Amino acid sequence: MAEILALCISEKKGTEKVDAGEAEFIEDYGIKGDAHAGNWHRQVSLLSYEKIEEFNNRGISVKFGAFGENIVVKGIDLAKLPIGTKLRIGEILLEVTQIGKKCHDRCHIYYTVGDCIMPREGIFSRVLKGGIAKIGDKIEIDQWNNL
Repeated sequence: MAEILALCISEKKGTEKVDAGEAEFIEDYGIKGDAHAGNWHRQVSLLSYEKIEEFNNRGISVKFGAFGENIVVKGIDLAKLPIGTKLRIGEILLEVTQIGKKCHDRCHIYYTVGDCIMPREGIFSRVLKGGIAKIGDKIEIDQWNNL
């Protein structure tokens, strides 16, 4: 089972997210207080910790949230999950809706180091069932909702 290492939000789009330690997930909306929440398919973004570490091993150290990710997950290669996969965090249920993304504008990280992993390694989801999550919570592929 995988673990949540960070829960990040930002009030404005196009800015780095900041680790809040916990977050309220709202059904069919996203994370309370996050600029990317709303009635669309990319309500919550997730990035694997292992991919952040690979990036940092190139000699640049980035903080959680720097790539615009809401959730940093240790123990799952998120970009390999198929669209439609359900992820459970306690009572919260997320559905994977998109793998990667096209960057319309280069982010701060790209301009600093010449690369950003979110377009290749990040995934996006919508909130099917809400609740509260905090750092250290377990996140798992929900077998019952993927049958």
